Parts: sequence; structure tokens; C-alpha cells
Amino acid sequence: MVRSTKRAKTAAEPMRDPLILGAHMSIAGGLSKAADAAVGLGMETVQIFTQSPSRWSVPPVTAAAPVVRSKSVEPEEFARFREAAARGGLVTTIAHNSYLVNLAAPDEALRRRSIEAMCLEIEKCEALGIADLVVHPGAHMGEGEEVGLERVASALDEIHRRTEGVRLRVALETTAGQGTTLGARFEHLQRILESVSAPERLSVCVDTCHIFAAGYSLGTRAEYDETIGALERAVGKGRVRVWHVNDSLREQGSRVDRHAGIGRGHLGLDPFRLLVNDPRFRGIPLILETPKGLDESGEDLDAINLRILRGLVE
Repeated sequence: MVRSTKRAKTAAEPMRDPLILGAHMSIAGGLSKAADAAVGLGMETVQIFTQSPSRWSVPPVTAAAPVVRSKSVEPEEFARFREAAARGGLVTTIAHNSYLVNLAAPDEALRRRSIEAMCLEIEKCEALGIADLVVHPGAHMGEGEEVGLERVASALDEIHRRTEGVRLRVALETTAGQGTTLGARFEHLQRILESVSAPERLSVCVDTCHIFAAGYSLGTRAEYDETIGALERAVGKGRVRVWHVNDSLREQGSRVDRHAGIGRGHLGLDPFRLLVNDPRFRGIPLILETPKGLDESGEDLDAINLRILRGLVE
């Protein structure tokens, strides 16, 4: 039996909003294995792909071909995942959407396929009891930011109409800005939120590596406060429901998305110290997407990064 390493509070300890830490975990062997592995490392949450992120859940969509949906996850596996999360005491669970989905695509066939895949993903996440589905806004592929953002908002409106009644929120993720990807500026997310018909069904996922690579500063208290202030002015207070906590292998403003372990990249420890002690984000899942494996002593890298983050709490 997998046992949690989380320690219960004693009567002498002060009560405070929880620090909800987790990581993106592999679903090899089944979705429930990811939940069990997270609990085994003492996490309070977990993020998963519901299937391979580089494989479509729907075939190409054409007028002549009806949509045939993948059965890559069976109902029994939905139940096993929910049971594993509940048994392990996970506070919440998160999913990350496929990398293939591009809601801003100028190619209509790709955009239609992306919408179909998103609808299916939302249905699966709802069945799995997942609270937030993290989604990259998309890439405009040379058509320009304004056109791309309009396409994203229009696609989300259709997706929302077709998945009416679900509790899950789609969490728009900040990006590093590689190529023509949208989401490198907080104003991109603001534009989407202001353009959709049901903004209450959207949330935001902030990735520390991504915003640093996109040019935002986090190193000092003043820089951190300035960046968080810009974020809140753009998307609104309380809109952030997920953080991806990753250091960056590349320098600030590089627009290159390369994650590093906590304190092992150009960000250093100070931004993470500020984040874990920020009362605005206590009780919000902080998800590691840092390199996996073992260190030279054989200790799991996720366990090391979790310990570093907890050690920064003041």
C-alpha cells in the first residue's frame, strides 16, 4: 500500500492556508498510477496527461467524415483514478491538454480537429473529477496576434456551448513566446477573457519559467510585485488557479521554454521563496514540471524539488 509522507498538524502548530504542492506525473501503467506515485512522494496534488500528449484523440475532421472519438481511457480507469486520488487525500487534480491542439490555427481542418479534441478532453476530465485543464492558447502561424486571439476566443465559445454544465475550468497557460505562440504577454490572456461569452469558465495557469523567458522579472521583491501586479491587472484577482513552478535553463527574455530544477537555473531561489510565501496564492496548486530522474545519491528529483520549496516557507 502506498503511504503518504504528509505530516498531520499538531494542536501546537498554527493553522494557515495550505501549501498545495505536486508535480506532473507519468500515466504509464494507468492514470491511477500517477495519483499513487504523487501520494507516495507526499504531494497534495498531481497533474497528468489523460493520454499521450503527442497523439490525437480524434481523427482528422472533414465534412465527409464524422467524428470518431478515441476510447483510450475506459470508464473503469476513470473510477480507479478518482479512488486513488481520494484514498491518498489529494486536495485537487489537474490535467494538461495535448500539445497538438491549436485553437488559433488558420488551417480550418486543424482548428476543427482541435475543438473536437478539446471537447473530448473536457468530458474525460470531468469524468475523472479533475478541477482544471491547462491549455496553451495556441499559435497564430503567421496570421498575427489579433487574428489568432480572436480565433482562440471563438473556439472557446463553441467548446463552452458543447460542454455546458461541466464544473471544470479551462486554465489558459502563460507561454514563453517561442515562434508565433500566443500567451507570452498577460494582455493576450486578457484579450481572450474579455472576448469569450463565458469568462467565468476560464482560469489562468502561470508558469514561472515561461513568464521569465517571455521577459517578466521575478528576482527581487519589487520586480516580483510589479509582475504580479501586471498579471492581476490583466486577468483579474483570483483568476489564477494553477501555478507551474519551474526554473529556467535559459536567460530572461530568451523566449525559449527549457525547464530546470528549483534553484538550478537562471531564476534562482528568490522568486520561489516569494511565491510560496505570497498569501494571494496559498491554497492554489503549485505544480512541478521539472526534470525527472534521480540525483547522484539516488534520490528522486521530484522529492528534492518538493523539499526545497517547502524549505522556503517562512
